[in-house]
Amino acid sequence: MISSALKALKANRLKTTLIYLSLIFSITSIFLISSISNGIISMYSSMLKSDGDIIITQAKISDTFFSNVDINLIEKINKLSNIKDSSAIIVGASPVEKLPIVAVYGVTKNRFTNYKLVKNSYPKENEVLVGQSIYEQLENKNSIEIANKTFKISGVFESSIGFENGGVVLNIKEAGEIFNKSASMIMVNSKIDTDIENLVKEISTLSSKIEVKSTDSFVDNYNKFKIIQTSSNAISFIAFAMGLLGIVSIMSITINQRKSEFGIKRAIGIPMKRIVFQIMSESFILGFFSFISAFILSHVVLYFIKNSSQLQGYVNGEISTNLAIYVFLTSIAMAMLGAVIPALNAAKTDPVILIQGNKI
Repeated sequence: MISSALKALKANRLKTTLIYLSLIFSITSIFLISSISNGIISMYSSMLKSDGDIIITQAKISDTFFSNVDINLIEKINKLSNIKDSSAIIVGASPVEKLPIVAVYGVTKNRFTNYKLVKNSYPKENEVLVGQSIYEQLENKNSIEIANKTFKISGVFESSIGFENGGVVLNIKEAGEIFNKSASMIMVNSKIDTDIENLVKEISTLSSKIEVKSTDSFVDNYNKFKIIQTSSNAISFIAFAMGLLGIVSIMSITINQRKSEFGIKRAIGIPMKRIVFQIMSESFILGFFSFISAFILSHVVLYFIKNSSQLQGYVNGEISTNLAIYVFLTSIAMAMLGAVIPALNAAKTDPVILIQGNKI
């Protein structure tokens, strides 16, 4: 059956090529859309998870960019039992030189060690630490301007997290003056074997204006992540539907041109189920090799996206095992559905009509 399917694919090379390219385009689209959204979520999640066990934001706020928490809460938090240390961060964005938008992080001094220095020193007053990917694009390597204020570049750091590596770090007091807030978030590290849920409840009693969550809970329930994931799924579905429509159209034309072949096979006693199975075998072969090609192509595209200086490292794709399995099953389903619809249509047609060449 496999050999018959391969012969049929070779006999219809043009249609095979068109279906193959259509599948590659659709599968690659699904790969890129899903992997880039997963990459964004993964980068931001990694950045948050590296900062502590508990995250404190302003209550009833939709996004951390709008959050404003009183940084003085750190003093009260550090007095609680089972607290290892606390830090605060302001998250903002600003144009820098020719770059339209650059992430700006205002942090407390105990967070500076989170950024791995590759050049010079951590920032002091009126100084900033610059991510490696940003530093390489700066024309002025000595200072930068943020919100009409000039800062000396004290050093350069590198990070595996694109958002950080493409950002600028400065003292939280100066960031607070720029973005007019005390802190976007407070991160709390607890001692080993601490009951996180009880500690969350204890911190929550310190103020009615804050929302306290464990880091894992915050990441799992962050609205922005849900929006990104939902949008990704919706666009992936559209890519799947468009690919399926194209394959059904091409397969309909292909099967219509092979109607005499199917008619003769049925006339000599070959059951239509076997003919349909052969068509589905052809589709499986196409789907499998299209997936392999799209998988390789997606990795190549993601490599160039990750290393593009214009994207500053903010866009990064992550093809997980679960995503690969999901896309593989989607690829096979797309190919099989695209073939079985016209095949079943042919199965209902009288073999005499098929041999005569009337339209299906």
